Amino acid sequence: MTLPWGLFLALLAVTSAETPGCKIRVTSKALDLVKQEGLKFLEQELETITIPDLRGSEGPFSYNISEVKVNKLQLVQSELYFKPNHDLILYISNASISLHFRRELLYWFLYDGGYVDASAEGVSIHTALQLARDSGGRMKVSNVSCGASVSKMHAAFGGTFKKIYEFLSTFIISGMGFLLDQQICPVLYHAGLVLLNSLLDTVPVRSAVDQHVGIDYSLLNDPVTSASNLDMDFRGAFFPLSEANISLPNQAVEPQLQENERMVYVAFSEFFFDSAMDSYFRAGVLRLELVGDKVPKDLDMVLRATFFGSIILLSPAVIDAPLKLELQVLAPPRCTIKPSGTTISVTAGLVIALAPPDLPQVQLSSMTMDARLSAKMALRGKVLQAQMDLRRFRIYSNQSALESLALIPLQAPLKTLLQIAVMPLLNERTKRGVQIPLPEGIDFVKEVVTNQAGFLTIGADLHFSKGLREVIEKNRPTGDHGPTSSPPQSVAPTS
Repeated sequence: MTLPWGLFLALLAVTSAETPGCKIRVTSKALDLVKQEGLKFLEQELETITIPDLRGSEGPFSYNISEVKVNKLQLVQSELYFKPNHDLILYISNASISLHFRRELLYWFLYDGGYVDASAEGVSIHTALQLARDSGGRMKVSNVSCGASVSKMHAAFGGTFKKIYEFLSTFIISGMGFLLDQQICPVLYHAGLVLLNSLLDTVPVRSAVDQHVGIDYSLLNDPVTSASNLDMDFRGAFFPLSEANISLPNQAVEPQLQENERMVYVAFSEFFFDSAMDSYFRAGVLRLELVGDKVPKDLDMVLRATFFGSIILLSPAVIDAPLKLELQVLAPPRCTIKPSGTTISVTAGLVIALAPPDLPQVQLSSMTMDARLSAKMALRGKVLQAQMDLRRFRIYSNQSALESLALIPLQAPLKTLLQIAVMPLLNERTKRGVQIPLPEGIDFVKEVVTNQAGFLTIGADLHFSKGLREVIEKNRPTGDHGPTSSPPQSVAPTS
């Protein structure tokens, strides 16, 4: 391949990459919290280890070890950290496992049986979880590697045959240690590839926000880990449910995450908000009609006085007809994010008419309204909310500059109309917000919103509103019967 052709293909690959509308960074500061909750879950999983019976003979002695159960697990020393190319590493050292089992010994015609307590000391477990994007755009644990070892075993044998058990303990204890080694990693394979993936399945990928629009949080590529962070790029695009295959092209500035002080950071570009407003516009819901009693009385009087010359010339059946206002957004609103704040620019058309019952409406005037709204973003739990305020407003005629001058007295009353009739409806919807891609049972707390040029970032800490065990049990795959002696099939990552 010639050098110019190779450069062209490299440039093509870069320019064809999709720009994320949403980014999330999990920092190493979150790992202590995740480790605390994860170790509780892991202890419970390891306590379900099933160790097969151990049978053997030595000279005239035959022994059988059965009904082995884990009584207690102590994970004293542990580390959870990011590692490039391996994503997430869990290392447990100097752990101990308390066991209880049934012993049986046969010597010629003599039989002895009973129960014994044992312990495994110096247990070490090293696990690496590899994270990847699956074919549906969801983050998955794609591979689990595991190594486990037990440095020593101890069992407190007693009874008439204590000396014999002590003689056989080398074979019994070493055999039990080997069997324990073989059972630890299958539990971790199952916890990672089955149970942890069931938790990740609770992250919304492509879902409905309400009856009009949906949100697409597909991962654009595999998560990227450094020594201190896990970074994820999401599409972050809304779409109208009636036109699910239509999405707004993303030409906005790509969000950048540089901070590491908080547990997690989320960044949203202008495109994220533009696609939301574009989707609602396409869904045809950015319109409002006020008729009769819905029109404030003061505004009704002002409008009738303003258009008195036109009204007086109408037929008596129409003169006293209810007033009707039709407000409709003419183009998708646009979001601008600057360090000074976030603004939404809206252009709408307003038709003022009389609506006599059982007769065609009579238009009195039509005008264009330009409005600029300020937007204050907040994150509550895992829901992104917005509070809108009307900052600037002007009206002008579609007919002539002279008519625009005549509309100046309507500027103040129509602005009041927007503030008392339109803004509360808008804020009621934006307060319901939209969920961001977090697993069930995990919320954000202590949020701080920062505006940048073209995007905003939210730094926060994490909080487990539900226990990991509770969420996983709720979402455990149907037919899951626990770990097997061999690791489950890995999830193949996509390119």
